[in-house]
Amino acid sequence: MRAWADEAVLTDPPPALPGADPLGSPGRPELGAEPWAAGGDGVSLRDWAEVAELLGRPPQGRFRVWVRNPDGSPRVIRNDPLLADGTPMPTRFWLVATADCLAVSRLESRGGVRMAEAAVDGKALADAHARYAGERDAALPANHGGPRPTGGVGGTRQGVKCLHAHYAWHLAGGDDPVGAWVAAQLAAPSAASAPPAP
Repeated sequence: MRAWADEAVLTDPPPALPGADPLGSPGRPELGAEPWAAGGDGVSLRDWAEVAELLGRPPQGRFRVWVRNPDGSPRVIRNDPLLADGTPMPTRFWLVATADCLAVSRLESRGGVRMAEAAVDGKALADAHARYAGERDAALPANHGGPRPTGGVGGTRQGVKCLHAHYAWHLAGGDDPVGAWVAAQLAAPSAASAPPAP
């Protein structure tokens, strides 16, 4: 791990924003049962350091590891809708696992964004953006009067901007037709061997 990630193990994650829901939504398993968990808000110091390493920088806001790989490492994180300094964070679910990010990047390099827009019903996509924005905006502090996140999946208002964001939400259990399309593409036997488009 990078030096700052090693140091992060000894440092608490950013403080909670007023009104933030540090424990996540009901029905999700509590994060804290893992042998390495630090307890508290459910994000272990190990999680924080691993996510920092995967991002290539310290996280700028509060998050929860929402989906894990079989080895327990972070796969998808769920971000608070505001960063620690109050900046709006439109991307609620963020794909962080290296293998997933690489596979989705390869799909995007082959024209995946255009293919997804052509393959997915426009109304279904618009509905997905609205659901995503609704879930994220419901997590804003009740007394928040500053800038708010905008857009739907990946911060976009319509169409497809980033397959990574759609796939992350799909993996997190979101009803996202683009994320489901990405999953099907990645599961296809040719996905791993197809070269990027020139």
